[in-house]
Amino acid sequence: MGADVDAGGFGPADRQRFRDRLRDSRQALGQLLADDAFDRPRGLIGLEVEVSLADADGAPRMVNDEVLTGMATSDFQSELGKFTLELNMAPRVLAGRVFDDLAEEMRIAFGYADRVGAEFGARPVLVGILPTITGDELGRGNLSAGDRYTHLNDQIMAARGELLQVDITGAETLRRTFDSIAPESACTAVQFHLQVTPERFAEVWNAAQVASAAQIAVGANSPFAFGRELWHESRAPLFLQATDSRPPELAAQGVRPRSWFGERWIDSVEELFDENLRWFPALLPVCEEEDPLAVLAAGGVPRLKEMVLHNGTVYRWNRPVYDVTDGVPHLRVENRVLPTGPTVTDMVANAAFYYGLVRGLAEQPEPVWTRLAFEDAAHNFEAACRHGVDSTFRWPRRGRGSGSEEVGAAELVLRELLPLAASGLDSWGVSAVDRDHYLAVIEGRCRRRITGSGWQTRFYHRALEAGASREDALGHLVRRYCELARSDEPVHRWPL
Repeated sequence: MGADVDAGGFGPADRQRFRDRLRDSRQALGQLLADDAFDRPRGLIGLEVEVSLADADGAPRMVNDEVLTGMATSDFQSELGKFTLELNMAPRVLAGRVFDDLAEEMRIAFGYADRVGAEFGARPVLVGILPTITGDELGRGNLSAGDRYTHLNDQIMAARGELLQVDITGAETLRRTFDSIAPESACTAVQFHLQVTPERFAEVWNAAQVASAAQIAVGANSPFAFGRELWHESRAPLFLQATDSRPPELAAQGVRPRSWFGERWIDSVEELFDENLRWFPALLPVCEEEDPLAVLAAGGVPRLKEMVLHNGTVYRWNRPVYDVTDGVPHLRVENRVLPTGPTVTDMVANAAFYYGLVRGLAEQPEPVWTRLAFEDAAHNFEAACRHGVDSTFRWPRRGRGSGSEEVGAAELVLRELLPLAASGLDSWGVSAVDRDHYLAVIEGRCRRRITGSGWQTRFYHRALEAGASREDALGHLVRRYCELARSDEPVHRWPL
């Protein structure tokens, strides 16, 4: 959820001052870009993994503060809900046996979280939305401690001026109202960071946008929300609605939601920060002492904390990130598309596919985004969220001529995207052993047409057919899921 804030209530003067500071920050960013002040990346990547905490029956366990207090590491931190944690992986160079190293570190970290959590009757569950969450647990009282969470909730609810409406129709329909943004806490994700130069930012961001639909198609793992079977990746509509500061009338006017795919390809990173300033009112208008233009004039590097804070409340699926390390600014693309799980091996395979595919797409002589309408990319993303590996995409027609054709997601991944990902990993200098091992996991899901979402729904329906109630079937699902996830066997090989 980003950095914590320490603030009281916000008034009109705070918002005006914050807007002015955002404009100064944007001017400072432009000057840093013009001065070529940014770090030259060395293929640096980073990962964040959010997890749910569940008890022995598979129900959410609201003990993240206790678990964190019991940990002798700062690698984990709280997330929005009291039943969620986030693991932050140290940055590393994308080369050699990087993915095996990631997998080993992740196993050690989650093993440690499992041991500490057991002292409080909790275990980490690697899933996009914990199927046993009923929604009754998701009130203001179960938001994690911290000013950021409290103020974010208060500001979104005040902007709406009414209760939060969740209305999603998929295999079933979910309609509920909530008095807080706590439903957002049900959504846990894996976030992939990639440091890039300003010159290459646009092509990497565009490539990440293209890749997002394929990522979801092969990585969906959130078919249930609050006891209902919805989309293959129900995080997407739930997160959009749970962070929506618009009342229905503003949504009907076309006012943009804070969680969105976007509406066009870009030519520079500045365009995204301009959109933030132009279209999204501040939710957390907290101003720091730093004057970014004065820092620049003195020869320093401003941290642009207001711009960073504001950017953290615009929930793009591929987010631009400005940061400063050791006094040097850099840019990252933060890919926020995928759900957590089902296993460490599955998540690392998703990482290999993403990093390889983005590089492969960006290095094409005629990039896909020059031949694909942005509306088609957005269509593909929603289709993947709804239908997973069985979705149909619009894709540039092969051979001569222009326009797009329809192609099955699994077919496209096998035919075009996996080879592109392999070539991208080669360009990064990733070991052939890692490349082949982890991309084979993606290939296996496509050939068997099974993802985490598909496994969950099949298991659930078999339990119903055997006479289980909805509640019992979901509880049995989580317990069996956790058992199989501990084996670290990729999900397409799990028995039903």
